[in-house]
Amino acid sequence: MTIRAGVAGQPISHSLSPLIHGLWIEAAGLDATYEAFGPADEAGFAALIAEGRAGKLGGLNVTSPFKEQALAAADEVSPVARACGSANRLVFADGRLSADSTDGRGLMLALSEQAPALDPSGARVVVLGAGGAARAAVVALKAAGAEVAVLNRTLARAETLAVELGSTIATPDDLRDAALIVNALSVPPEIDVAVLRSDTVLMDMTYKPLVTPFLAAGRARGLTTVDGLAMLIGQAVPSFEAFFGRTPPPVDVRAAVLARLGETA
Repeated sequence: MTIRAGVAGQPISHSLSPLIHGLWIEAAGLDATYEAFGPADEAGFAALIAEGRAGKLGGLNVTSPFKEQALAAADEVSPVARACGSANRLVFADGRLSADSTDGRGLMLALSEQAPALDPSGARVVVLGAGGAARAAVVALKAAGAEVAVLNRTLARAETLAVELGSTIATPDDLRDAALIVNALSVPPEIDVAVLRSDTVLMDMTYKPLVTPFLAAGRARGLTTVDGLAMLIGQAVPSFEAFFGRTPPPVDVRAAVLARLGETA
């Protein structure tokens, strides 16, 4: 029987997940599909979940604006998803729904790929932002043993995140001494890379453009940079494993995604 999975969000036409998973499915020779679903509203997303509970879907990745609804609908929630306050992966089995967040694993896979010299254990890390992406970054980096500080324009949101996840509020000294700075903001951060250590790693969760102004400034300074595309592909790995029961085959999905985006490596 064909395994059906997909990604749900609104808007959804820009999603690269069908391309990534489709290439893996084809290379693995699986009897499976990975589709893009664009529910118009919460009711439409609830109907999609009902399909999964009825056995018509094996799993869903979830993007904005349905991540919180996905978490609330689940019968079982991973500790990581609970800490993040949202879920981006749902797995259906025997009418039940399990929720998880794979963004943190994607972040760690991206770091290991593009900044292999960085050891997060004991490292001082600054996360820029206080939304869902920032939460996923804080949870993953703290689990890896990093000392995480949060910097956000709205201090109250940063304080809430810090209290709930056991991080601290970033100071200027944290930035100057950071081994890693992760941008989880939707806008370019106002960071003077000239004051950073020569071995600071910069990571941006945004993948379009591939080289954001934040990363471009870091590269001009000679710093190691990690792009959001590596994280996007990294977070897809555990979803593929959960949906289709095997690890992704060794196919260069990054090259295909870069071509789709009109970017160069």
